[in-house]
Amino acid sequence: MKDYVTDNIGSVKQRYGVPDQMQSCHTARIGGYTVEGHIPVSAIQRLLKERPKVAGIAVPGMPLGSPGMESPLKKESYTVFTFTASGRTQPFQAVKGEG
Repeated sequence: MKDYVTDNIGSVKQRYGVPDQMQSCHTARIGGYTVEGHIPVSAIQRLLKERPKVAGIAVPGMPLGSPGMESPLKKESYTVFTFTASGRTQPFQAVKGEG
């Protein structure tokens, strides 16, 4: 694994085709896919197993209860989306919140 630090994360998101409405605070490349935001491990495992013809997956924003955004008070429901190089998005996996 390599870690790249940049002062211009927007250019990284643009380079890998992350649609504006799918952007979050973290961008990674895993198995040839772009992984954007606070993605649960189960979604990454599913992506790598199923290998859909998409550019990547994303969780827009920073939902409470998502990995890295844990809260003892609340877990929001949210959706992991796929996105294509042309910017088309589609729901990939629902994550149910609690509380």
